[in-house]
Amino acid sequence: MIRVLLVDDQELIRVGFRLVLEAESDIEVVGEAGDGLAAVEEAERLAPEVVLMDVRMPRLDGIEATARIVAARPATRVLVLTTFDLDEYAFGALDAGASGFLLKDARRDDLVAAVRAVERGDAVLSPRVTREVIRRSGLAPATRPAASELTAALTEREREVFAAIGRGRNNAEIARDLFLSESTVKTHVGRVLAKLGARDRVEAVILAHRHGVVRLDELG
Repeated sequence: MIRVLLVDDQELIRVGFRLVLEAESDIEVVGEAGDGLAAVEEAERLAPEVVLMDVRMPRLDGIEATARIVAARPATRVLVLTTFDLDEYAFGALDAGASGFLLKDARRDDLVAAVRAVERGDAVLSPRVTREVIRRSGLAPATRPAASELTAALTEREREVFAAIGRGRNNAEIARDLFLSESTVKTHVGRVLAKLGARDRVEAVILAHRHGVVRLDELG
């Protein structure tokens, strides 16, 4: 079961998400929170795999709440709830360690798919949003090593997986393209992130583009 914590200061939104998610046999909503401080407390108490996190909330906003949850529980994935694509607050949450965006008016299937995706280690970012993340990060090779140095510790297969991450592929797509099982891909992704010192998949995408492992026009 994928254990989910719902965080939003609007009760009706939480109720709507709960109804959708609890209709799925592999998802369990283990708790709710109406502000950022409560979210941090509930994440510590309930140990969810996924947190659906609003960004504009009283007492503590979703950006700081995300940072605290990810710092305390690196295995917990945070999916940011936002009203607008390319929302400034949501970009702040990405910087704090969130695994992706989800629009509040997302279709039922998209909501369920997003929860499953972040739980298995994928980032939930559209190509358009990913391009903006890369643009904001700056592509100038300032203090980072060149691509050959960056990937020196990776095996040949791990380099292939890293390049696929940089192109925005999810685990299922990488598995299909490289003729591997999804569990094997998940293992490779974990090793790639560890060897690169990347906090998460979003940072791995940025590294891949910043160091020329893949080109921006290969994204998506």
